[in-house]
Amino acid sequence: MSSYVSTRDSDIRVNASEAILKGLSDEGGLFMLDEIPSLPLEEMIGMDFQSTAKVILKAMLSDFTQDEINTCVEQAYTNKFETNECTPIVSVGDRYVLELFHGPTSAFKDVALSILPRLMSLAKKKNKTQEEIIILTATSGDTGSAALNGFSDVDGIRIIVFFPDQGISATQRAQMVTCNGKNVSVCAVKGNFDDAQSGVKTIFTSPETKKLSESRKLLFSSANSINIGRLIPQMVYYFKSYANLVNKGDILPGEPVNFAVPTGNFGNILAGYMAKLSGLPIAKLICASNSNNVLTEFLHSGVYDMRRNFLRTLSPSMDILLSSNLERMLYLSTDRNPTTINRYMNELYHHGYYQVDDSIKNKIDETFYSGFCSDTETLETIGNVYRDEDYLMDPHTAVAWKVSEDFKNAQINFHKTIVLATASPYKFAHSVLIALNQDGSGDEFSIIRRLHKLTGSPIPKNLIDLENMEVRHNSVIEKEDMAHYVFTKVGEQTW
Repeated sequence: MSSYVSTRDSDIRVNASEAILKGLSDEGGLFMLDEIPSLPLEEMIGMDFQSTAKVILKAMLSDFTQDEINTCVEQAYTNKFETNECTPIVSVGDRYVLELFHGPTSAFKDVALSILPRLMSLAKKKNKTQEEIIILTATSGDTGSAALNGFSDVDGIRIIVFFPDQGISATQRAQMVTCNGKNVSVCAVKGNFDDAQSGVKTIFTSPETKKLSESRKLLFSSANSINIGRLIPQMVYYFKSYANLVNKGDILPGEPVNFAVPTGNFGNILAGYMAKLSGLPIAKLICASNSNNVLTEFLHSGVYDMRRNFLRTLSPSMDILLSSNLERMLYLSTDRNPTTINRYMNELYHHGYYQVDDSIKNKIDETFYSGFCSDTETLETIGNVYRDEDYLMDPHTAVAWKVSEDFKNAQINFHKTIVLATASPYKFAHSVLIALNQDGSGDEFSIIRRLHKLTGSPIPKNLIDLENMEVRHNSVIEKEDMAHYVFTKVGEQTW
């Protein structure tokens, strides 16, 4: 049976259900499989989404039985998405677009966060965990609403979501602050996503949290992509999209493809890297950043340098300078050397940057291409693709499309390219309307209606319903007060 090891301490070894429960290792490391298994791609050709998920999750989460996996998958995905296929792939011009936004909150996070609460509840039973689970999550927009939707009213689990007060779209905010689950709490932080994410990580590893956990019988965990239970379900749509192209006759079995991924916290693209390591024929993973291009510079130079101004862009879910999941990719690229990972993370913490060795940089170059897209280019891309291909995309997807265009023009390879569409354009209707040379004035919901009238593109039902929902969460705090907020909330009997 495979186990999960901390990226910062190889002596810390847990099974899959324990890794899902803990989220983050006690010393701050991230859990990664000690050995990534080869997956039977040939068997998946012709499978539907749920069947594909059942195969992949069983292989990666080995201490769950097949029956347990089957039940979790069926509960997570049956009649929960707007399309039975869950993540359909469509042809757009000379590329393909993998639509990941047909879930309950119209963003790609729904794929993993529809099943994570079920895996976590089952893990709690399997490990005979008596403690109440407290989920702490920082979000740059989409994780929060998807996590709140997934964990709402789940027995034995409470969830606290922090989001940057000024760093998300009006629709993203509305999805979170109207959540009416009895076990959910939502709070804005005066700062950016990195502030919120760093605050959550500090809470996880603080002595005060450990003391509180022991005295009140609490178990703190995460729904961010630092939790391996978030990453593994995202592998499914990489395999499923590839199988779809084989079924359509657009590629031959075994033919390599590229994936272009809008990237902030490096979780979505890391799932693609894990898919490649488990046997999916991926030529290049195209890492697409916005103007917060710390990842682009790292993949070009081997230097990760956070010492720069944080920019608010039209693709706010990618407004991140501290990409947590890059640690997992480095761990895999250093032949699982925790000493090297600790050195890099210490340099980042104390000095704000680190530089990887040439051998590691060369290994990364074998798989990853990177580029970035400015706000001006993002708007131009949305407008051009709609005009030329009659396809409407959100700003994050547009970033990936533009960088994939740069990749194609560089003639690095000629394999077919799949662009990951990570959110509905209606979640960012203001930016999309401006990109179509329309007046962007008015409230968010009037803008959504005007965009629909202009394009005829269907509005997701969950966004239509938002307009008339009551705001239930209006707390705004300083980033220094996050721990106090958490410790106060867990002591309250009702939320």
